[in-house]
Amino acid sequence: MNTTIPVAAFPDGRSVPALGQGTWHMGESRISATDEVRALQAGIGLGMTLIDTAEMYADGSAELVVGEAVKGRRDTVFLVSKVLPSNASRKGTVTACEASLKRLGTDRIDLYLLHWRGRYPLADTVTAFEELKAAGKIGAWGVSNFDVDDMEELLSVPDGGNVVTNQVLYNLARRGIEFDLLPWSNRRGIPTMAYSPLDEGRLPRHPVLARIANGHGTTAAQIALAFVLSRNNVIAIPKSGSAARVEQNWKAANIKLTTEDIAALDAAFPPPARKRPLEMI
Repeated sequence: MNTTIPVAAFPDGRSVPALGQGTWHMGESRISATDEVRALQAGIGLGMTLIDTAEMYADGSAELVVGEAVKGRRDTVFLVSKVLPSNASRKGTVTACEASLKRLGTDRIDLYLLHWRGRYPLADTVTAFEELKAAGKIGAWGVSNFDVDDMEELLSVPDGGNVVTNQVLYNLARRGIEFDLLPWSNRRGIPTMAYSPLDEGRLPRHPVLARIANGHGTTAAQIALAFVLSRNNVIAIPKSGSAARVEQNWKAANIKLTTEDIAALDAAFPPPARKRPLEMI
Protein backbone atom coordinates (compact mmCIF):
# COMPACT_ATOMS: atom_id res chain seq x y z
CA MET A 1 0.00 0.00 0.00
CA ASN A 2 1.32 3.43 -0.97
CA THR A 3 0.34 5.57 2.01
CA THR A 4 1.15 9.28 2.03
CA ILE A 5 1.05 10.83 5.48
CA PRO A 6 -0.13 14.46 5.44
CA VAL A 7 2.28 17.12 6.64
CA ALA A 8 1.93 19.88 9.24
CA ALA A 9 4.08 23.00 9.18
CA PHE A 10 5.48 24.87 12.18
CA PRO A 11 5.81 28.67 12.18
CA ASP A 12 9.61 28.32 12.03
CA GLY A 13 9.35 26.66 8.63
CA ARG A 14 9.96 23.06 9.66
CA SER A 15 7.43 20.40 8.72
CA VAL A 16 6.58 17.05 10.31
CA PRO A 17 4.25 14.16 9.53
CA ALA A 18 0.75 14.90 10.76
CA LEU A 19 0.52 11.32 12.02
CA GLY A 20 3.03 10.63 14.77
CA GLN A 21 3.29 8.34 17.76
CA GLY A 22 2.39 8.92 21.40
CA THR A 23 3.95 7.19 24.40
CA TRP A 24 1.58 7.88 27.29
CA HIS A 25 1.46 4.70 29.46
CA MET A 26 4.60 3.30 27.85
CA GLY A 27 7.45 2.29 30.13
CA GLU A 28 5.13 1.16 32.91
CA SER A 29 6.09 -2.49 32.60
CA ARG A 30 9.38 -4.18 31.77
CA ILE A 31 7.42 -7.02 30.23
CA SER A 32 5.81 -4.76 27.61
CA ALA A 33 8.85 -2.52 27.01
CA THR A 34 10.30 -4.73 24.25
CA ASP A 35 7.02 -4.66 22.32
CA GLU A 36 6.77 -0.89 22.83
CA VAL A 37 10.24 -0.36 21.39
CA ARG A 38 9.36 -2.54 18.40
CA ALA A 39 6.09 -0.67 17.88
CA LEU A 40 7.84 2.69 17.84
CA GLN A 41 10.47 1.37 15.46
CA ALA A 42 7.76 0.00 13.17
CA GLY A 43 6.13 3.42 13.10
CA ILE A 44 9.42 5.11 12.30
CA GLY A 45 9.89 2.72 9.40
CA LEU A 46 6.44 3.67 8.07
CA GLY A 47 7.18 7.39 8.22
CA MET A 48 5.51 8.15 11.56
CA THR A 49 8.74 9.77 12.67
CA LEU A 50 7.33 12.27 15.18
CA ILE A 51 7.44 10.68 18.64
CA ASP A 52 5.86 12.44 21.60
CA THR A 53 6.82 11.69 25.19
CA ALA A 54 7.22 13.47 28.54
CA GLU A 55 9.20 13.32 31.75
CA MET A 56 5.91 12.60 33.54
CA TYR A 57 5.13 9.41 31.62
CA ALA A 58 6.01 6.46 33.87
CA ASP A 59 8.29 8.82 35.82
CA GLY A 60 10.70 9.06 32.91
CA SER A 61 10.59 5.41 31.86
CA ALA A 62 8.67 6.25 28.67
CA GLU A 63 11.63 8.41 27.64
CA LEU A 64 13.90 5.41 28.22
CA VAL A 65 11.70 3.34 25.88
CA VAL A 66 11.88 6.08 23.26
CA GLY A 67 15.64 6.33 23.69
CA GLU A 68 15.98 2.63 23.00
CA ALA A 69 13.68 2.85 19.98
CA VAL A 70 15.64 5.67 18.30
CA LYS A 71 19.13 4.24 18.77
CA GLY A 72 20.94 4.32 15.44
CA ARG A 73 18.13 6.31 13.79
CA ARG A 74 18.05 9.54 15.79
CA ASP A 75 18.54 11.77 12.76
CA THR A 76 15.40 10.38 11.12
CA VAL A 77 13.18 11.10 14.14
CA PHE A 78 11.50 14.26 15.43
CA LEU A 79 11.49 14.00 19.23
CA VAL A 80 8.97 15.84 21.40
CA SER A 81 9.10 15.86 25.20
CA LYS A 82 7.58 17.92 28.00
CA VAL A 83 8.55 19.55 31.26
CA LEU A 84 6.23 19.22 34.25
CA PRO A 85 4.84 22.54 35.51
CA SER A 86 6.30 21.79 38.94
CA ASN A 87 9.74 21.86 37.30
CA ALA A 88 9.09 24.80 34.99
CA SER A 89 11.01 27.54 36.79
CA ARG A 90 13.84 29.14 34.82
CA LYS A 91 16.47 26.90 36.43
CA GLY A 92 14.20 23.88 36.86
CA THR A 93 13.27 23.79 33.17
CA VAL A 94 16.92 23.54 32.18
CA THR A 95 17.58 20.81 34.77
CA ALA A 96 14.51 18.84 33.64
CA CYS A 97 15.52 19.11 30.00
CA GLU A 98 19.01 17.81 30.72
CA ALA A 99 17.52 14.83 32.59
CA SER A 100 15.21 14.09 29.64
CA LEU A 101 18.13 14.30 27.22
CA LYS A 102 20.01 11.73 29.28
CA ARG A 103 17.06 9.33 29.38
CA LEU A 104 16.47 9.76 25.65
CA GLY A 105 20.14 9.19 24.90
CA THR A 106 20.43 12.26 22.70
CA ASP A 107 21.98 15.71 22.70
CA ARG A 108 18.85 17.52 21.55
CA ILE A 109 15.06 17.47 21.76
CA ASP A 110 13.43 18.77 18.60
CA LEU A 111 10.39 20.21 20.38
CA TYR A 112 10.07 20.82 24.13
CA LEU A 113 6.70 21.61 25.69
CA LEU A 114 5.36 22.97 28.97
CA HIS A 115 2.99 20.13 29.93
CA TRP A 116 0.36 22.43 31.44
CA ARG A 117 0.28 25.70 33.34
CA GLY A 118 1.59 25.76 36.89
CA ARG A 119 2.71 28.22 39.53
CA TYR A 120 5.77 29.55 37.74
CA PRO A 121 5.40 32.68 35.59
CA LEU A 122 5.24 31.96 31.87
CA ALA A 123 8.00 34.50 31.34
CA ASP A 124 10.42 32.40 33.41
CA THR A 125 9.64 29.21 31.50
CA VAL A 126 9.93 30.98 28.15
CA THR A 127 13.29 32.44 29.16
CA ALA A 128 14.52 28.94 29.99
CA PHE A 129 13.18 27.61 26.69
CA GLU A 130 15.03 30.32 24.79
CA GLU A 131 18.24 29.55 26.68
CA LEU A 132 17.91 25.86 25.84
CA LYS A 133 17.27 26.71 22.21
CA ALA A 134 20.32 28.99 22.06
CA ALA A 135 22.43 26.18 23.57
CA GLY A 136 21.23 23.73 20.91
CA LYS A 137 19.57 21.46 23.46
CA ILE A 138 16.12 21.99 21.96
CA GLY A 139 15.14 22.93 18.45
CA ALA A 140 11.92 24.75 19.35
CA TRP A 141 9.41 24.98 22.15
CA GLY A 142 5.68 24.95 22.65
CA VAL A 143 2.97 24.34 25.21
CA SER A 144 0.30 21.81 26.09
CA ASN A 145 -3.21 22.12 27.50
CA PHE A 146 -3.40 25.88 26.86
CA ASP A 147 -6.74 27.52 26.07
CA VAL A 148 -7.15 30.73 24.06
CA ASP A 149 -6.68 33.04 27.06
CA ASP A 150 -3.53 31.14 28.06
CA MET A 151 -2.16 31.45 24.54
CA GLU A 152 -2.89 35.15 24.39
CA GLU A 153 -1.13 35.66 27.72
CA LEU A 154 1.80 33.64 26.43
CA LEU A 155 2.11 35.85 23.36
CA SER A 156 2.27 38.91 25.61
CA VAL A 157 5.49 37.86 27.41
CA PRO A 158 8.96 38.46 25.93
CA ASP A 159 9.71 35.87 23.23
CA GLY A 160 6.32 34.25 23.81
CA GLY A 161 5.61 34.62 20.11
CA ASN A 162 8.20 31.93 19.43
CA VAL A 163 5.73 29.22 20.49
CA VAL A 164 5.36 26.69 17.65
CA THR A 165 2.57 24.37 18.85
CA ASN A 166 -0.09 23.67 21.45
CA GLN A 167 -0.81 20.04 22.33
CA VAL A 168 -4.37 19.47 23.53
CA LEU A 169 -7.01 16.77 23.88
CA TYR A 170 -8.84 16.51 20.56
CA ASN A 171 -10.92 13.80 18.95
CA LEU A 172 -14.45 13.25 17.66
CA ALA A 173 -15.86 13.04 21.19
CA ARG A 174 -13.90 16.08 22.41
CA ARG A 175 -14.45 18.78 19.78
CA GLY A 176 -14.63 21.84 22.00
CA ILE A 177 -11.47 23.42 20.55
CA GLU A 178 -13.18 23.73 17.16
CA PHE A 179 -15.22 26.66 18.47
CA ASP A 180 -12.32 29.00 19.24
CA LEU A 181 -8.89 27.51 20.01
CA LEU A 182 -8.41 25.62 16.75
CA PRO A 183 -9.32 28.56 14.47
CA TRP A 184 -7.28 30.92 16.71
CA SER A 185 -4.24 28.69 16.24
CA ASN A 186 -4.78 28.22 12.52
CA ARG A 187 -5.00 31.95 11.93
CA ARG A 188 -1.54 32.29 13.48
CA GLY A 189 -0.04 29.30 11.71
CA ILE A 190 0.41 27.38 14.99
CA PRO A 191 -0.31 23.68 14.47
CA THR A 192 -2.32 21.79 17.05
CA MET A 193 -1.07 18.46 18.37
CA ALA A 194 -4.01 16.19 19.18
CA TYR A 195 -3.43 13.76 22.01
CA SER A 196 -5.74 10.80 22.64
CA PRO A 197 -7.23 10.93 19.12
CA LEU A 198 -9.10 7.68 19.86
CA ASP A 199 -10.42 8.98 23.21
CA GLU A 200 -8.45 6.35 25.14
CA GLY A 201 -9.95 3.54 23.08
CA ARG A 202 -13.60 4.49 23.56
CA LEU A 203 -14.29 5.81 20.05
CA PRO A 204 -13.68 2.53 18.18
CA ARG A 205 -16.66 1.03 20.03
CA HIS A 206 -19.11 3.62 18.64
CA PRO A 207 -21.70 2.14 16.22
CA VAL A 208 -21.62 5.09 13.79
CA LEU A 209 -17.87 4.75 13.39
CA ALA A 210 -18.32 1.02 12.84
CA ARG A 211 -20.90 1.65 10.13
CA ILE A 212 -18.71 4.17 8.31
CA ALA A 213 -15.73 1.86 8.65
CA ASN A 214 -17.69 -0.96 7.07
CA GLY A 215 -18.30 1.22 4.02
CA HIS A 216 -14.59 1.87 3.64
CA GLY A 217 -13.42 -1.65 4.46
CA THR A 218 -11.48 -0.29 7.42
CA THR A 219 -11.76 -0.24 11.20
CA ALA A 220 -13.62 2.19 13.42
CA ALA A 221 -10.30 3.28 14.97
CA GLN A 222 -9.00 4.18 11.52
CA ILE A 223 -12.09 6.29 10.84
CA ALA A 224 -11.55 8.18 14.11
CA LEU A 225 -7.94 8.86 13.12
CA ALA A 226 -8.93 9.82 9.59
CA PHE A 227 -11.24 12.47 11.03
CA VAL A 228 -8.41 14.10 13.01
CA LEU A 229 -6.05 13.86 10.02
CA SER A 230 -8.65 15.63 7.87
CA ARG A 231 -8.34 18.76 10.03
CA ASN A 232 -6.03 21.51 8.78
CA ASN A 233 -2.60 21.65 10.45
CA VAL A 234 -3.47 19.12 13.17
CA ILE A 235 -0.97 16.46 14.25
CA ALA A 236 -2.40 13.20 15.65
CA ILE A 237 -0.26 11.23 18.09
CA PRO A 238 -1.99 7.89 18.79
CA LYS A 239 -0.19 5.55 21.19
CA SER A 240 0.18 1.86 20.46
CA GLY A 241 2.39 -0.79 22.00
CA SER A 242 1.78 -3.18 19.09
CA ALA A 243 3.55 -3.05 15.73
CA ALA A 244 0.44 -4.45 14.05
CA ARG A 245 -1.73 -1.71 15.51
CA VAL A 246 0.81 0.92 14.48
CA GLU A 247 0.47 -0.27 10.89
CA GLN A 248 -3.31 0.06 11.15
CA ASN A 249 -2.88 3.62 12.40
CA TRP A 250 -0.60 4.33 9.44
CA LYS A 251 -3.17 3.06 6.96
CA ALA A 252 -5.69 5.60 8.32
CA ALA A 253 -3.79 8.27 6.38
CA ASN A 254 -5.16 6.71 3.16
CA ILE A 255 -8.81 7.15 4.13
CA LYS A 256 -10.71 9.98 2.47
CA LEU A 257 -13.92 10.71 4.35
CA THR A 258 -16.86 11.62 2.13
CA THR A 259 -19.30 14.47 2.63
CA GLU A 260 -21.81 11.88 3.79
CA ASP A 261 -19.30 10.46 6.27
CA ILE A 262 -18.65 13.89 7.75
CA ALA A 263 -22.38 14.59 8.02
CA ALA A 264 -22.89 11.30 9.88
CA LEU A 265 -20.00 12.05 12.22
CA ASP A 266 -21.32 15.55 12.90
CA ALA A 267 -24.73 14.12 13.73
CA ALA A 268 -23.21 11.60 16.14
CA PHE A 269 -20.61 13.98 17.57
CA PRO A 270 -21.99 17.51 17.12
CA PRO A 271 -19.39 20.26 16.71
CA PRO A 272 -19.53 22.91 19.45
CA ALA A 273 -21.99 25.78 19.11
CA ARG A 274 -20.53 27.73 22.04
CA LYS A 275 -17.38 28.10 24.09
CA ARG A 276 -16.52 25.09 26.22
CA PRO A 277 -13.88 24.77 28.94
CA LEU A 278 -10.72 23.15 27.63
CA GLU A 279 -10.86 19.42 28.35
CA MET A 280 -7.87 17.51 29.73
CA ILE A 281 -7.16 13.92 30.70
